[in-house]
Amino acid sequence: MNTTTASLYDACTAQAKFPSPLGPVLLARTPLGLAGLWFSGQKWHPQALNAPEQSDDALLRREAVQLGEYFAGRRTQFELPLDLQGTAFQQQVWRALLRIPSGSTRSYSEIAHDVGLSQAVRAVGAAVGRNPVSLIVPCHRVIGRDGSLTGYAGGLDRKKALLQLEGIL
Repeated sequence: MNTTTASLYDACTAQAKFPSPLGPVLLARTPLGLAGLWFSGQKWHPQALNAPEQSDDALLRREAVQLGEYFAGRRTQFELPLDLQGTAFQQQVWRALLRIPSGSTRSYSEIAHDVGLSQAVRAVGAAVGRNPVSLIVPCHRVIGRDGSLTGYAGGLDRKKALLQLEGIL
């Protein structure tokens, strides 16, 4: 278990699974906000969280509704409190991802530049890949410098589907 997964394991107070057009998603929260959104089978998916299954949790249900609106093309931004569990560097990268508007993409090198570490493209790529709140923190909007669809913990098919939904592809 890595440190991010370990902290999520202990920090989460509720979790629930909800359906999506791209497969089931696991949502998890802490007292401060949404801390996890993983597609079934996603890389870095936690094996188990030390939190009760609560599909009636108000925050998780609100997120499920917003996800439905997103997949129906009626929402481009999510309005939820987030509790991003990770290192200071990872959190810095994830905040940069939150600034990528729907319908836009950025390259890994642009994100590295945005966080003031132009030479740390690989480290940025690793932080992007460890994003625990897939989709909400839009790591799917990060592409290769040449425009290629590179890496996505949820799988390249899902990344392509999300970019198509947003009108990028």
